Amino acid sequence: MGMDALAEREQVDIASLWASFLADRNVPARNAIAEYYLPLVKLVAGRIAISLPAHVDREDVLSSGFFGLLEAIERYDPERQNKFETYAGVRVRGAMLDYLRSRDWVPVALRQKIRRYEAKVAELEGKLGRIATDEELAEELSMTVVELKQLESQASVATVMPLDDMLQADTIEMDGDGPSQQLEKKEIKETLAAAIERLPEKEKKVVALYYYEELTLKEIASLMHLSEARISQLHTKAVFRMRGYLSRMKASLL
Repeated sequence: MGMDALAEREQVDIASLWASFLADRNVPARNAIAEYYLPLVKLVAGRIAISLPAHVDREDVLSSGFFGLLEAIERYDPERQNKFETYAGVRVRGAMLDYLRSRDWVPVALRQKIRRYEAKVAELEGKLGRIATDEELAEELSMTVVELKQLESQASVATVMPLDDMLQADTIEMDGDGPSQQLEKKEIKETLAAAIERLPEKEKKVVALYYYEELTLKEIASLMHLSEARISQLHTKAVFRMRGYLSRMKASLL
């Protein structure tokens, strides 16, 4: 965003726009609010792009996010006293993920390989009681380490969504603010923290920078002095390890 555009955005009286829109739900005010928050849509799209393959049209992803923003404006209730940016961020992300799911852009054969990989990671690390090495995983999957890394690179296009869904839906969108809901949110966060703590250092850092510091793939690569492809691979492995750990935790509670 250039300096002129930023200055123009700062001059917008967003409180007055909201007052106008909430008074009679007029379309011009709604559109002006949407324009003001457009950078939020671009930010969310930039973060989701960590795992998108080249053939996915970024403009379509942005468009779906914009419609999510419009829906957020229509449904936002200021009396609930939650920040609009937080509420809209979840809605925008959800709209983008819904669009990507509707495209079914992960081939069936790859999806099957990913499920087998995920199951083996959970099974092997559950049996070992520790993080499995690449060599151990490759042996378990009856493939070479080179083939394992190729599969992880392919799998990276499908892993951002499940973990993002879990983090966003479970910790932010859970309805209600009563004692039981607050306790459940606390337990989910503690379980996620435990899953992250078990990761190897590099994977832990990628997860922290991506999900909590909200850096993009390019920013993480620059900060860690690694290629974007390597960061994507670390992210993929971290997601599978975390999902395996969380599924074992869930199973032990049933």
